Amino acid sequence: MAVVDPVGERFLYDQVGQLVVAMIDNQTLQPGDRVPSLRKLSRQLQVSVTTVMQAYGRLEEQGFIEARPQSGYYVRSRPAADPQVPRKTRPYSEPRPVAVGDTVAAILAATKQPDVVPLGIANPSPELLPVKALNRALARVAGERSLTSIDYTFPPGHAELRRQIAYRTAALGCEVGPDDVVIANGCTEALSLALSAVAKPGDVIAVESPAYFFVLEMIERLGMLALEICTDAETGMCLDTLERELDRHPVRAVVTVANFHNPVGSLMPDAAKQRLVRMLAEYQIPLIEDDIFGDLHFGDARPRIAKCYDDDGLVLTCSSFSKTLAPGFRIGWVIPGRYTDAVLKLKRTMGFSATPTQLAVAEFLRSGGYDRHLRRLRSAYRDQVQRMRYRVAQAFPEGTRITRPQGGFVLWVELPAGVDGMELFERALRRGISIAPGTLFSPTQKYRRFIRLNAGMLWNDAVCAAVDTLGELVHELAAGQATA
Repeated sequence: MAVVDPVGERFLYDQVGQLVVAMIDNQTLQPGDRVPSLRKLSRQLQVSVTTVMQAYGRLEEQGFIEARPQSGYYVRSRPAADPQVPRKTRPYSEPRPVAVGDTVAAILAATKQPDVVPLGIANPSPELLPVKALNRALARVAGERSLTSIDYTFPPGHAELRRQIAYRTAALGCEVGPDDVVIANGCTEALSLALSAVAKPGDVIAVESPAYFFVLEMIERLGMLALEICTDAETGMCLDTLERELDRHPVRAVVTVANFHNPVGSLMPDAAKQRLVRMLAEYQIPLIEDDIFGDLHFGDARPRIAKCYDDDGLVLTCSSFSKTLAPGFRIGWVIPGRYTDAVLKLKRTMGFSATPTQLAVAEFLRSGGYDRHLRRLRSAYRDQVQRMRYRVAQAFPEGTRITRPQGGFVLWVELPAGVDGMELFERALRRGISIAPGTLFSPTQKYRRFIRLNAGMLWNDAVCAAVDTLGELVHELAAGQATA
């Protein structure tokens, strides 16, 4: 058995767990088999007993093994079947006005209530973020650059921060320099800048279905029309469908979350990204790419962005550090390509981004701390997604479908027939749990049988109990439908 690498990417206990899971997957260990004892595996892998104990604890929570009193740990039978992923969506294929409603406001308000478990908003757990390191960076730039830190930083933003972002983007294979980057107040503003730069009221915007609800709110606010494109739970936007719709409708722009889509979690293959960019280049249609989850991959390699295949300047890549570093710092950016002048003009009228946080994030990136932090964060999110997915599969009724995201930290759950996600949202909120009902993610109020869950919260007893409570409520709603 291989010895784990103490300086490898994953935590030691995570490496131990992955080795045991590999033995289960290749049937070296089968259901009912006793797994190696704590001391035996500790000696074999040259790690501490505590590390093995941590690994076994996580594997038990994820459903791979079970503890038997006075006997040790055994491989448990997996659920009767790994839950299926939701089926490919089939949205209404005509441009429509957007009316998101007030549910988003209710979800946002619930996140700040101390007695509510906030599974409805895609926020990272503060305990997983580098709070002390960022505060030290903030204090350092305020002390060493006191005059600069209180002055305006005009668009396109702080030069060193733009250089660091350009460096990281170029490492993905993109020809991007600091002058190609415009700093924004988070990814939401970056997306709004991009949409406003390429389209006007009345224009048709093609979006994945389901789509991130803040993008739908932007389309609504800007007086545009949304055209829903069907989406596969594994590979993202269906490009054959998109191509047909481009011939049927005067699409002005396409918005995509190619890497770990929100809410589906899908990952568009690189070949599909290249096809998408080339297809839109033939039509001279801009592509707005939301890459906010791109750094949170569970695999070994960071997926490329669509911008890597852009030879015409038609791709506007938007992202931020809100899911990885500090949501409250509001540091986002857009790489607008040929629309740089339009984005800069819009940014000047929308307000400047805060100087201290730009300086602090630039300092943190320059120090190399970001990559070390990302390695730990990706491991934590991968673990939390696995735990929540398994718990939902155990707690929810038969017929529930759950996505298998390869990155990010959201789960898209298809409820059993007859269960209404909005009714579940209302009942759950009365029980102190916030979720995002599926209707938020469609301009035509589709997905009534869906919910989105946030697995970015640090897994603990409260989160586990909240998932169990949701399962009880879904069972009640399903039973009510059966007797109706």
